[in-house]
Amino acid sequence: MEIIRFADLKPEPWRNGGGVTRQIAGHTGAASGHDGGWDWRVSIAEVGKAGDFSPFPGMERVLTVVEGELLLLTVDGAEHPLEKYRPFRFPGGADTTCALPTGDVRNLNVITRAGKYKGFTSIIELSKKRAHPLFASQFGVLLQGQATVSAPADPAAAAAAAGSAAGPGAPGPVALDRYDAVVGSDSGSPEVLGRGFLAVVSIDEVTG
Repeated sequence: MEIIRFADLKPEPWRNGGGVTRQIAGHTGAASGHDGGWDWRVSIAEVGKAGDFSPFPGMERVLTVVEGELLLLTVDGAEHPLEKYRPFRFPGGADTTCALPTGDVRNLNVITRAGKYKGFTSIIELSKKRAHPLFASQFGVLLQGQATVSAPADPAAAAAAAGSAAGPGAPGPVALDRYDAVVGSDSGSPEVLGRGFLAVVSIDEVTG
């Protein structure tokens, strides 16, 4: 079970001075050397100043406001008011600027190389009674509230430990802080339980 702690992420200032970005995860592929040398990236950005977005030709972006009320995005001349927790997809190479009519915002950004990967963001309301599993190629980012993550017991280990008072089992629940990310897995998929909102980011490889 892998947890990426937001507090451990290094802030990277934007070139235009409009904000900072903290990268949660990324993948470097055959395209290394172009557009930063990665094929996909998941990050959280703090936007404190209106201005231009850096262009990423050949990429696709999914942006979700996760803190603050409103981001006014202009993409190739068309205005798009982005409200909190409403993911918005647009071309990375588009002429894009932003305005902050209600003050600073924080965004969850998913950027993927078009034709090679496809990124998706869903906002899930957590429950204390029903855990939300995270599978391979997924990241769960706690946006708000209180939550824990745990891995279900290995069935083989549980069977071997049957009848034993101190047999092996799943790791105990681990508390998540705001913006901590959980890395999904198909083997013992981690499960998030609590109250609040979780962003589930999926990175799918394009085939065919």
